[in-house]
Amino acid sequence: MMSNIKKMRKKLSKKDRVKILKKTGEITRKKRLKVMIFVILFIMTGLGFRIFWLDFIIGDMLKNRAYTQQTLERSFSPKRGTIYDATGKRILAVSASTQSVSVNPVNIKKEDKEKVAKKLSELFDLDYKKTLKKISKKTSIESIAKKVDSDKANELRAWLAGNSITTGVNIDVDTKRYYPYNTLASQIIGFCGSDNQGLMGIEAKYDEELKGKPGNIVKLTDAKGSNLDDEGENYIDAVDGNDLILTIDATIQGIVEKYLEEACIDNVCTDGGNIIVMNPQNGDILAMAGYPNYNLNDPYMPVLDEQKDNWDNMSKEEKTAIQQNMWRNKAISDSYEPGSTFKLVTASSALEEGITETDKAGEFNCGGGITIAGVRIKCWRYYRPHGAESLREALMNSCNPVFIALGQRLGVNKYYSYLRKFGLLQKTGIDLPGEGGSIFLKEEKVGPVELATISFGQRFEVTPIQMATAVSSIANGGKYVVPRVVKGIVNSQSGEVTYIDTKIKDTVLSEETSKNVLSMMESVVAEGTGKNAQVKGYAIGGKTGTSEDGVNTGKYVTSFVGVAPISDPQVVVLITLYNPTGEGGHQGGGVAAPVGGQILSEILPYLNVCQENKDEIDDIEEVCVPDITGLSIAEAEKILREISVELDSSEINEDDKEKIIIKEQIPVEGIKINRGNKILVKY
Repeated sequence: MMSNIKKMRKKLSKKDRVKILKKTGEITRKKRLKVMIFVILFIMTGLGFRIFWLDFIIGDMLKNRAYTQQTLERSFSPKRGTIYDATGKRILAVSASTQSVSVNPVNIKKEDKEKVAKKLSELFDLDYKKTLKKISKKTSIESIAKKVDSDKANELRAWLAGNSITTGVNIDVDTKRYYPYNTLASQIIGFCGSDNQGLMGIEAKYDEELKGKPGNIVKLTDAKGSNLDDEGENYIDAVDGNDLILTIDATIQGIVEKYLEEACIDNVCTDGGNIIVMNPQNGDILAMAGYPNYNLNDPYMPVLDEQKDNWDNMSKEEKTAIQQNMWRNKAISDSYEPGSTFKLVTASSALEEGITETDKAGEFNCGGGITIAGVRIKCWRYYRPHGAESLREALMNSCNPVFIALGQRLGVNKYYSYLRKFGLLQKTGIDLPGEGGSIFLKEEKVGPVELATISFGQRFEVTPIQMATAVSSIANGGKYVVPRVVKGIVNSQSGEVTYIDTKIKDTVLSEETSKNVLSMMESVVAEGTGKNAQVKGYAIGGKTGTSEDGVNTGKYVTSFVGVAPISDPQVVVLITLYNPTGEGGHQGGGVAAPVGGQILSEILPYLNVCQENKDEIDDIEEVCVPDITGLSIAEAEKILREISVELDSSEINEDDKEKIIIKEQIPVEGIKINRGNKILVKY
């Protein structure tokens, strides 16, 4: 084959061979040029696509990554909004300036890491190994300690200067939540976590209003993360949180907490208790107290001595159970059988429907009990029946058979329509977290016996706030008013106050029915089971209640609901005590009603409610509260001892009483209180 080709080439002339070679070379060059053009176009297309991808597809991501690599950013907390009581002057929660410590590990020299870790762990009581691990990381920033006091921050600054450590350790402005009155209104206010986030109560419910917007400190760094010395730090100011004005009056709250604690201790209430004081006209909660409560400045430690003494010996589960119980606001979250206080709802509904009258003599008859669908239901005084009674007398005597009869006259459907009007089949909508609801049988499942027990307040459950709100509907002329604990929000930037409107829902009763029920409630306190709630000089209305706390538990709930003054109701007070086991028994008239009288005897004068029966008040042992602000605890105790008034200073060591100066007091100067009462102070 090869020899044939060679023979053919020899036969071609020199001229033909040149032509063939030229033509072949030209073709080769063209091919080479085409390949080069194709390669160039391919490269240009690839570069264009790459530019498009980097710029338009992942450009923002790369910019953010570059910013992160080239900047060092630290955030600092804004000042959380202040919480004021109803006066707008007394501070219940405030953020004080403090400091936080963080480190930039890449900016701490290798030879300094161990001694920095040792100092930080000693100063802030931290684990050395964990602290060293943070300082040895290759991250840009690590948090070391928050809420640092000025003394420790200054000590750290001095140590850093003395050891010539100028970079890598940051001391920034921070805030710490402080509660001036410690335990006052603790279950309403709630507390914050280490990250300044509200965890309980108002702090949690209004967290978005209170928390503000964090600020930032930004500083440029080089590729290794080290500071660029010629570039300063850029501060982005924090936006402080808005302030809140509560409906809670610190003076009334203090009075209520004092008497609740006394009642729970004196009556040995094993499961505690709660009290609600509400303005029926606008739904303002003037006070809401639970026992036991807790210290807002130390929320994880119980306040009861017995629990504190055994704290270190308790299991984690036992500690958690105690904490949950003291944080829990049972006034809104837990339900109970209201007992005879619920007869006010039955009486109001029956009067509104026109199926009874207040003073029709002999309209009812108590024979010691009544048989419903084959079930005998006794009156509490079955051994000595009440006999012939009017509705007023039945309420004064708290006679079960009469209210069973009223329930039968109303019928299930009509009765349940009033339960809805009174707001007892749904939550009240109070602006606090964790509100619970009532427990009623479904309407279609209620038979004659179930209707009978509901009519006198047993075999169902409501929350205390539902009960207080229902009675407020009776007290204010028949309107359902939604309860609230916040009445105003103060803008931190402008100082402008936005007041929250009162929410009024349906009309529950006519004004005439309201007046008739209030008149009967006055008789209950004047001559009936609520005698122990009388307050000299004032016309008080009320109703007592006693019920079982669950079926066959052997426990009881005792309660009293009061309204004052009857002529123009300004206050509804509900006392609920769980399982009183003291010598005084568990009847509402003997245990809860006296507490209602004590509370009303102090808060009515404080609210400047005019006394109606001045001839009855001559023998009341009252004293005028002196001004003790500016005095030491020891000086104040001496002055108050002379007028038989106590100072609530149980948490203060004897050695400190000469040093601590009183800044505020509750009640304030000039308020009249009974001898033997306590004064709360802020220092």
